[in-house]
Amino acid sequence: MITARTKSLVTGGAGFLGSNLCKKLIDNGNDVICIDNLHTGRLTNIEGLSTKTNFTFIEHDIRQPLPSILKVDEIYNLACPASPPHYQADPVYTFETSILGVRNVLCHAEKNNAKVLHASTSEVYGDPLVHPQHESYWGNVNPMGIRSCYDEGKRGAETLIHDYALIRGVEAKLVRIFNTYGENMRADDGRVVSNFICQAIKGKDITVYGDGSQTRSFCYVDDLIDGIVAVMESGKVASPYNLGNPNEFSMLELAEVVLKLTGSQSQIIKLPLPKDDPKQRQPVIDKIHKELGWSPKVQLHEGLGATIEYFNNEINQKRFA
Repeated sequence: MITARTKSLVTGGAGFLGSNLCKKLIDNGNDVICIDNLHTGRLTNIEGLSTKTNFTFIEHDIRQPLPSILKVDEIYNLACPASPPHYQADPVYTFETSILGVRNVLCHAEKNNAKVLHASTSEVYGDPLVHPQHESYWGNVNPMGIRSCYDEGKRGAETLIHDYALIRGVEAKLVRIFNTYGENMRADDGRVVSNFICQAIKGKDITVYGDGSQTRSFCYVDDLIDGIVAVMESGKVASPYNLGNPNEFSMLELAEVVLKLTGSQSQIIKLPLPKDDPKQRQPVIDKIHKELGWSPKVQLHEGLGATIEYFNNEINQKRFA
């Protein structure tokens, strides 16, 4: 008896996380449809998948309804600018992508009786007053600040996930992603890992904002993708799961590790801290570990080594866009 292959739709599939997820799903034997409007995604991220018979790319903006012809079993919604320089460049676009986009995804899932996994973010916790952050924490978010388009857009999207699941019966799952790094990040991504590595490789000053004591917890992309798939396959409906590596590092610690691994002679300089920048960010992952058995395997030095190699290739090939 031949079992039909799972038909998976990945929105934002040409982006950093989306392209890595597409590859994982193809390796798992799924038929994969990648949707992206290439606002921040790149065709170069998926060029290695384009020859696969079980991969299809469609250029589409999820602020518009998904093509009705697409019949799928599951939808991974990863479409939204995620780095501050990109989501702040057009805050209205960012907010609409979060709210209109997830509504269109949920409507399509309802019509197709498909499962949904929505990629939310640790930014829903804002500048947290509780540390580390667990899923029951409501957050401390400025609703009218420079980061609000992303933070509040993701919070609103979580509300839609919750309501479509409990009221309309859509099998919708939810993950809150903490800082992630690895292959297929853009060199101009604007987040701290890509900034530090690219500055170090080019011999430029490494820019630390504030006094460098603010912390983040960094998860390698392969671990993160494994967690996303685990939640889609077995996670509870309308129940948020933190996804990240709970090991916490200050910005100065990260800069020093990058300098050591690259062998760079770059200097660390300090600039003013951006408005509403969170001072601490660390996930509690007890829930996903207990329920699904997931925990990250790749630690910072190993993951940074692979990421530095990737960015060396990117910079040498001048693939900045």
